[in-house]
Amino acid sequence: MQIEDTFSTPKIHDSFSINRQSLDNSGLQQIAYSFIKEGEVYEQEVGNFLLDWLNDKDYIVVKTSGSTGKPKKIKIYKQHMINSALATGAFFKVKEGTTALLCLPSTYIAGKMMLVRAMVLGWKIDLVPPKTNPLDTVYKQYDFCAMVPLQLDNSINRLHLIKKLIVGGGTVPENLKELVQGIKTKIFETYGMTETITHIAARRINPKKKDKKDAKYFKALPNITLSIDERNCLIIKAPQLNDTTIITNDVVELKTYKKFNWKGRYDNVINSGGVKLYPEEIETKLQLLIGHRFFIISIPDNALGDKAILIVERDFDITVEETLTDAISNLKILSKYEIPKEIHFLSQFIETDNGKVQRTKTLELIYNDIS
Repeated sequence: MQIEDTFSTPKIHDSFSINRQSLDNSGLQQIAYSFIKEGEVYEQEVGNFLLDWLNDKDYIVVKTSGSTGKPKKIKIYKQHMINSALATGAFFKVKEGTTALLCLPSTYIAGKMMLVRAMVLGWKIDLVPPKTNPLDTVYKQYDFCAMVPLQLDNSINRLHLIKKLIVGGGTVPENLKELVQGIKTKIFETYGMTETITHIAARRINPKKKDKKDAKYFKALPNITLSIDERNCLIIKAPQLNDTTIITNDVVELKTYKKFNWKGRYDNVINSGGVKLYPEEIETKLQLLIGHRFFIISIPDNALGDKAILIVERDFDITVEETLTDAISNLKILSKYEIPKEIHFLSQFIETDNGKVQRTKTLELIYNDIS
């Protein structure tokens, strides 16, 4: 697919506005320069992206998050981004005239795509600083917003200001899902990556009672077909978003070519005494027990090959360790193989630039003590 042969600078939708200013391509270029010259850091990032969007190149360069490897820069075609915006509009029923709030940084694809959706679909989008509690200074209601789990966690008391919310950039913890049950805001957990131009699937995390049975499955957006390989890892065919078929390292339970349940990263699978353990599944079961950030990872073991251990982000406390050990041992939803063989505490995890935990690097901080 040679996009560059037919590409021209995208025309801004007639209904688009940003910070209550209705703008065409020329006006948007001027406000972009204004953001860069006079704006806060997050506005400067928006300005830089808008200028990239309005130039005569048929692609932009974006950074991956680096949560599963070294961050890298990749080229994404603007036409693919437009196609993604149209798919989002159709899937979530957010069309022309939608009021939207951008509270994500525009350095990464999620923030960029909120702007693209607004420009392509004709949204009225407002900008606020991309902080952990983005709704604290918001006093009007919006139709649509995107957040990361930490932002959702800090916005529970003000979610009435958002009608539809998508949450990405990491799995939504079970305790957080419990907190949003019964809230009127329609909240969706999304699945995707930079290579798929943000989400290619979503699932409602606070569904109505009649819809709860099917709620564990992610449902693919339009024009996307799903399958699995011999590892049970998800394969994504999305010709309108990427010219190549994407083979992921995400282990899934595939229900149909449009629906799946995510189990964990193939890279993280622990083979302990011949039993395959999925750290993310164990973490889901432990979330209601542990009030701090934590993760499951493996270390070498002479008898088992590898053994699962638990690392918790907090200062060491012998009483907490003993209480937690007992609680985990008595947790009936854990199989005997899933019970961590050791528990370790660390005052601070190592993160990527956008707040995702780097498991292997964090483990290295304490590895000398546990090897």
